[in-house]
Amino acid sequence: MHKTINSTEFRKMILVGAKQLEINRAKVDALNVFPVPDGDTGTNMSLTMQSCVRELSACQSNAFVEVCDSVSKGALKGARGNSGVILSQILKGICTVIRKEEKEVDTKLFAKALESGTKVAYGAVSVPKEGTILTVIRMMSEYAAKIAAKKKNFEEFFQDVIKEGERALALTPELLPVLKKAGVVDSGGVGLMTIIKGFNMALTGEEVGEIDEEAEVPASEADFEDNSSIIGLDIGEIQYAYCTEFFIINLKKSTTLSAIDKLREKLMTLGDSVICIGDLELVKVHVHTNQPGKALSYALELGELERPKIENMLEQNRQLRAKLEAEKKEMGMLSICTGAGLAEIFKDLYVDRIIEGGQTMNPSASDIASAAQKINAEHIFVFPNNKNITLAAEQAKSLVENKTLHVIPTKNVPQGFAAALEFNPEVSAEENKINMIHALDNVKVGQVTYAVRNTSLNGFSIKEGDIIGMDDKKILAKSHTTEETVLKLIARLKEDFHQVITLYYGEDVKESEAAALCETIAEKYPDCDVDFHNGGQSVYYYILSLE
Repeated sequence: MHKTINSTEFRKMILVGAKQLEINRAKVDALNVFPVPDGDTGTNMSLTMQSCVRELSACQSNAFVEVCDSVSKGALKGARGNSGVILSQILKGICTVIRKEEKEVDTKLFAKALESGTKVAYGAVSVPKEGTILTVIRMMSEYAAKIAAKKKNFEEFFQDVIKEGERALALTPELLPVLKKAGVVDSGGVGLMTIIKGFNMALTGEEVGEIDEEAEVPASEADFEDNSSIIGLDIGEIQYAYCTEFFIINLKKSTTLSAIDKLREKLMTLGDSVICIGDLELVKVHVHTNQPGKALSYALELGELERPKIENMLEQNRQLRAKLEAEKKEMGMLSICTGAGLAEIFKDLYVDRIIEGGQTMNPSASDIASAAQKINAEHIFVFPNNKNITLAAEQAKSLVENKTLHVIPTKNVPQGFAAALEFNPEVSAEENKINMIHALDNVKVGQVTYAVRNTSLNGFSIKEGDIIGMDDKKILAKSHTTEETVLKLIARLKEDFHQVITLYYGEDVKESEAAALCETIAEKYPDCDVDFHNGGQSVYYYILSLE
């Protein structure tokens, strides 16, 4: 029985929680409200947890403060989709409380940590919605606070908290009508419960598969070759000037595994970004330090040096900054989409960088920040083109350096096109932002895909395989053919002032089919200009734009 947990046990809880979620990822994905083949809540939450695992793998310390900071940092960098962003905030709140402890945490303090996680998560959402993952964490944290004084061992504590979480999960369809209509509970809540159950498994020893922390971040040459992170730094921010790396080979007979551990500890006193991994056959070392000679001399005590490399990061930074300043512009654009055709259209609209992503693959806050960092502009307009990516885009603002991100709340690709068309390099960033946001109101969008299960939703009785048409809120049309669904969807979407209808056909549609459908639409709506383009997107046969 665990009356307290230490930092090593908390680390294991995160690892097992991540493993348990990955095992059940597909089941969580399958709980998507809309019966379309793009459920990705489980994937987004799992990728967020895996980012925590990677940061923990790089954390050489077992102090609570450093373990918790690694979890928080990993969650922030890896947060994907709304569910991943909210999960990252829950973990951040939990770690904010636990990191203050030096040795052990009891159930009372963990209950406070859950309360903190709830508060931070609610604060991250502009309009918190009950019947979601937020409800589940709130009810669990409230119940945890009530029982912590009596339930002093963690196994009983978690058992009761999990029961309350299951009760909260069962309530989600009553709090959110769309869940009730779809006949499912909240997928984000299921993902959270899966993680919490993993926490308990870590303490009870219940088997969920082998946890190999080192395997999550294999060492490779790529780990040492990428200096792109230097680009956004000011010279004064580089504390350690020399990137020093080498291998230790032909280790002395007197060298032990503990000696390798001691080398790692010595290197940590010389600088940061320390990697010291290997065995008695080969050791790989990387450190940022102002004393590369000392790092090399410490290593020579263990064996021979091979392929030593010392790079002056200050000089690299000076050169990069000079080049960037010479090419820098005031404003740039970043868009997120899936499909080669859609990406090409954005390029034609002078969008600087495109991230591949969408319904089935939400980029993380770190992905967005990294792409934005590579655009040599002071102000960057970000087009999420998916409401499930907007929160991650907003979170990316805190991860970029020396740049200002302006997130334009585009819910789909046609809105992204409309926003990009409004870009004017001759006016200010603020004026561009206003014009782009106003442009979104002039576009009405529909999407056509297929149902992956039987359900009743939005007044439709839907069977697996039906072709369904949706706007960004609900299902508006269905039939047994793509063409018929497109025509029904346009009839529901079109208003008298619409003059242009554009079809972007997906990877599963032939150009000849799109051309024939375009002719049919033009005959039906002679007052409109009708056009089609190869979008190349997966999942959706057609994306429709009415302007």
